Parts: sequence; C-alpha cells; structure tokens
Amino acid sequence: MRNRITLSLLSSLLLSTSMFADETVTPTIASSDVEAIYAGKSTVNASKELTQSINIGFANTSGNTKTLNLNGKYLMSFTTVGLQDNALKVSFDASAFLTKNDDVTNNEEYTANLGLEQYLYDLWLGYASVNWLQNEFRNFDNKMSVGAGVGVDIYQDGHQSLKAKIGLAYNIEQYSNADAEQTYTSFNQYLEYNNVLNNTSTLYVKVGGAENIDDFQNYELLAVAGLNVSIAENLSISIEEVRYDKTPATNSDDTDTKTIVRLGYNF
Repeated sequence: MRNRITLSLLSSLLLSTSMFADETVTPTIASSDVEAIYAGKSTVNASKELTQSINIGFANTSGNTKTLNLNGKYLMSFTTVGLQDNALKVSFDASAFLTKNDDVTNNEEYTANLGLEQYLYDLWLGYASVNWLQNEFRNFDNKMSVGAGVGVDIYQDGHQSLKAKIGLAYNIEQYSNADAEQTYTSFNQYLEYNNVLNNTSTLYVKVGGAENIDDFQNYELLAVAGLNVSIAENLSISIEEVRYDKTPATNSDDTDTKTIVRLGYNF
C-alpha cells in the first residue's frame, strides 16, 4: 500500500487540423483518458497487487454570479499472468463531470473505460477495450465502443519515452436530439510522449484520434498536455484538454476545451 501526492501544472498544447488553426513515470490523473478512449488503457500503475485511486474536484462561486463545478474519477488496475506467462494488465476507470451557472446545468458528463493489455513479444503488445460516454450537452445519450489493436514502445531511455497504438473499434452513437442512431467502424490511433524532468516532475503529451473507415473525412481528435510534480501526500492537478470533432452532431460545436482541477488519494 502506498500513499502519494502529486501537483500537476498546466501545460499548453496547440492542436491543428485543416478545419481550424487552431513509462518511466506516468501521470496519475488526466481530464480525459486519451489512451482509454482510443487505444485501450495501459498507462496505469499496474502491479501484481490491486491499486486504486479516488480523485475529487470542486469549485463554487456566489454573489454576482453563481457557478458550481464538480468532478470525480475512480481508477483501478492490477496485473496478472496472461498468454505464455507474459504480463496481462487489467484496468478500469469511471468519471463524472458537472458544471452549473446560476443554478442551470450547462455541462454534465459520465464515462467508463475497461482495458486489457497483453505483452506479446519484446516491445510489442496487444490490447482490447470497452468505452462508454454520456453527455447530453455534446448530444450523446450514449456513446459506446469496443476495440482491439496493437502497440509498441518506440523509444525509451529512462527519461523520455514515446509509445504508439493503432487498432479498430466498433462504435454505437445514440443522440439526445432527433438524429438517428449511428453505428460504424473506426480506425483508432494513439500517441504518448513522456519526459521525466527530475525525480518528482514529468511532462506528458497524449494525442488520440479516430476516423470512420467508411468516410475518413468523419474523424475526431483529443489532446491532453500537463506537468506532474510529486510534492506530498495530497494531489492537486490542473489539466487542459482540446477535443475536436470534424462532423459533430446537429447543433453541436466541433471544438471543446476543458480544464479540470482535482484533489486525489491513492491507495
């Protein structure tokens, strides 16, 4: 059992597409888990023993304006013996996000991700994942995907690391408005860069994407960047994410940004 505290400072990230100009040490929390969404989940503190963490964020203002921000995340992971006695990593996370302005809810999101990762040969691995999201403000009653693919550790020298994954996923999207349900297969990609600056600080950038294999002009991108600094036994984190959907649901914007602050406890 281990307790730890991490301070994550905001790091900016510019994400560009044709539409807008738009582990060494693994970060403990991210606003959206890019790897879980697009490539299964492996960047967890997986060990032979079960590890868990609970993270909670809260902000409230009153007076001329009333605002409320609540968010929370639960993570669980462990490692067991898999194919040919290689390590099999199992992980699960669930999160909730709610914001209100003058007692009117203007964003509410719930997610859940289950991932399996099996090392196959040398630096190569296979993965499988199941993901679920609900956010009526992004016009999703339910958004589900089941995927599988392969990955590789491209580079690792003890301080810097670069990992990539590619795969296919079957997606089901049920909308809050009158749009008809959509089902499609997507080609998913994930890229992660970590730089261990010192014993307590890690810089990271995660980028994920998915394209409809029947229409590659229908795609989405998600990017998260941050800096983790371990300081004590509590956790304070600030993360900025950029999400872009080339063909969003009716009456929905194509670009979202979200900043989340959480206090967490690992056990």
